[in-house]
Amino acid sequence: MAKFKDKVILVTGGAAGIGRTTAQSFLNEGATVIIWDINEDAGKAALDSFSSSGSESAFNKVDVSDFDAVSQGIQEIIEKYGRLDVLVNNAGITMDSTLLKMDVQTWQKVIDINLTGVFNCTKAAAAIMAEQGSGVILNASSVVAHNGNFGQTNYVATKAGVIGMTKTWARELGRKGVRVNAVAPGFIATEMVEKMPEKVIEMVTGKTPLGRMGKTEDIANAYVFLASDEAAFITGTVLNVDGGLTL
Repeated sequence: MAKFKDKVILVTGGAAGIGRTTAQSFLNEGATVIIWDINEDAGKAALDSFSSSGSESAFNKVDVSDFDAVSQGIQEIIEKYGRLDVLVNNAGITMDSTLLKMDVQTWQKVIDINLTGVFNCTKAAAAIMAEQGSGVILNASSVVAHNGNFGQTNYVATKAGVIGMTKTWARELGRKGVRVNAVAPGFIATEMVEKMPEKVIEMVTGKTPLGRMGKTEDIANAYVFLASDEAAFITGTVLNVDGGLTL
C-alpha cells in the first residue's frame, strides 16, 4: 500500500541530485509531489524523467531566498491541492573559499539560499501545517555542521544553523501536530561530487567505515522514513546518513 496516498509533498531544489531522487521516492509511495528549483530547464527535465506510478508531479520556478515568491508558491499549492503535508528543505548551494579569501558577497549568497531559504519556506509552510494540525518539515543539514570543514565557512555556518532551527521549530510546532527533523548527509555521489578530483574521492571513501560514497537514494530513503507514520514519535532529531564518516 502506498504510504503517502493523498499526501502533498514539496521538495525544494528538486530538479537534480538528492532533491530529484527524493521527489521520485515520494512519488513511488503514492504522493503528489511539487518540486521547486531556480533552474527551469532542469526542473522540466526532472518532471519528464519521473515515473509517477499514477501519482501527480509538478514543477514551479521559485527562488527560496525570495520570501514573497515562496509565500506565493505555497499559496498556489494550497489553492490547487488544499493541503501541504511534507516540506523537504533540500535547496542549497556551495561557494567554497577560505576565510581569508572569502568576500562578503560569497558569504551572503550561501546564507541567503541555505539558511534564509530554509527559514522562508518553513515560515510559509508551517502556518499552513499548524492550521491543518498536521505536517512534517525536513531540513537538509550536513555532517560538516558537526566538525567544520576547510574552506567552507559559509556552508558550515548554514548547515549548523539549520540544526539549531530544526530543534527550535520542533519545540515550537510539536503541540500543533507538526514534526521537524533534519538529515545530515555525508559524502554523496551527486553530479557535483562526482566532478571532484579522484584523489579527494578516494581519500573520503577511505575514511568512511562502509567504504563507499552514499547514493542519493540513501538520503531520499531517510526523508521518506522521517516523513512517514513509522517516525510519528521522532521530532527535533538530526539523522546522520554518512556511512559512519563522523565516527
